[in-house]
Amino acid sequence: MKFVLASASPARLATLRNAGLDPEVIVSHVDEDAFTAEDPAALAQLLAEQKATAVANLLTEPALVLGCDSVLELDGEALGKPGTREVAVARWKQMRGRTGVLRTGHALYNTRTRSLAGAVGSTSVHFRNLSDEEIDAYVATGEPMDVAGAFTIDGLGGWFIDEIQGDPHTVVGVSLPLVYGFIRGMGYTLGDLGWPTTSSGFPGRLYR
Repeated sequence: MKFVLASASPARLATLRNAGLDPEVIVSHVDEDAFTAEDPAALAQLLAEQKATAVANLLTEPALVLGCDSVLELDGEALGKPGTREVAVARWKQMRGRTGVLRTGHALYNTRTRSLAGAVGSTSVHFRNLSDEEIDAYVATGEPMDVAGAFTIDGLGGWFIDEIQGDPHTVVGVSLPLVYGFIRGMGYTLGDLGWPTTSSGFPGRLYR
């Protein structure tokens, strides 16, 4: 079964590849600013579904299409990609020493059955109480500008996260346990999507 990732995120692609899958990447080009929802979790899920559906509608062959979207919930507000240095600095001054919840919406679209499975993964993130100088130094690297919440745990920002509570893959951008549940719920195995297996169907060696 063809497996497609409807996201331009290199972190999501790397997570899936490290876990044994190599999806085709087709970017949805959904205008994230065009959608609103009643809360950050609902917004993340709505955008994930829009991305998966937009890419699924482009395909002419059977496929499972995975759409994801992440936002950081802080003070009831959904914080996405800051985009500029000024916004990133302001975000970090708001977040430092506090705890936010990273909400990642997931949507898996089966083009064969025209069915959709989805759920939001939520992980609490405890931010270090950085000084203004530390914030300026991190923002100057450029990394915070294009990631939800203006931070990473698997990159340069990992130094500044004191603790997380929940699935770390949710913070990176795609929860493997959630996606695995969708795949199995649709009647497929990881091997059907290209995951290394032996002839008996048991997991094979990932590294040679």
